[in-house]
Amino acid sequence: MEQWKNRVAVVTGASAGIGAEIAKDLIKAEMVVIGLARRVEKVEALKNDLPEELRNNLYAAKCDVTKEDDIVKTFSWIDAKFNGIDVLINNAGIIRHTELINENNSDMIREVVDTNILSVVFCTREAYKSMAKHGRNSHVVHINSIVGHNILRDLSMASQNMYPPSKHAVTAMTEIHRQEFIRSKHHIKVSSVSPGACKTEMVPKNVVELYGELTFLEPEDVSNSVLHVLGTPPHVQIHELIIKPFGEKF
Repeated sequence: MEQWKNRVAVVTGASAGIGAEIAKDLIKAEMVVIGLARRVEKVEALKNDLPEELRNNLYAAKCDVTKEDDIVKTFSWIDAKFNGIDVLINNAGIIRHTELINENNSDMIREVVDTNILSVVFCTREAYKSMAKHGRNSHVVHINSIVGHNILRDLSMASQNMYPPSKHAVTAMTEIHRQEFIRSKHHIKVSSVSPGACKTEMVPKNVVELYGELTFLEPEDVSNSVLHVLGTPPHVQIHELIIKPFGEKF
């Protein structure tokens, strides 16, 4: 991670779970981190978990990534204030447990698409503007999911609504972004990190009742994988990293 020392990272969905762990670990690697969230006070609170000498490296920015105007304004502010963006972690994501054939489901479908797909499109587009302008080696990481590669066929897990389709879109976007970055002639890497079941706020409280006994990753396991991806030398690009808790049944 030495190559990223004092460089600038943006983490979406940084208020809790995987995003919070990634933000803290990047700061411990001596990066400057801007954590985006609607619950901006929770990002500020992360400073309490950081060494005192590094707390000023964390900046909290209120941004609703389901709103394109919010994204454009926030990324423009970051580029101007911090002299560019070097790393983007597209972490924001949601699950809605309803069925696609439910006619009362339109708002939930749009919410998942806006958060899990369109925020990745627009945040990456705006980060790319900054990365291209400043011309430094850069890296975009999409936090994906194992359901972005395989549809779970267990009927007890069949009510995840648009979540698997949205993560399949992230898998496709990773390859599209890779090709577009190559054509841009800028040295910008893109990686997809796909965790299995992980203990976050997205996991329903009645998970055992819904799915039976499961094994789980911890958010720090995913963060460690992100740091591994970022820590590769300039000539190495990890395109897809799938991590599962040992013993996962699917």
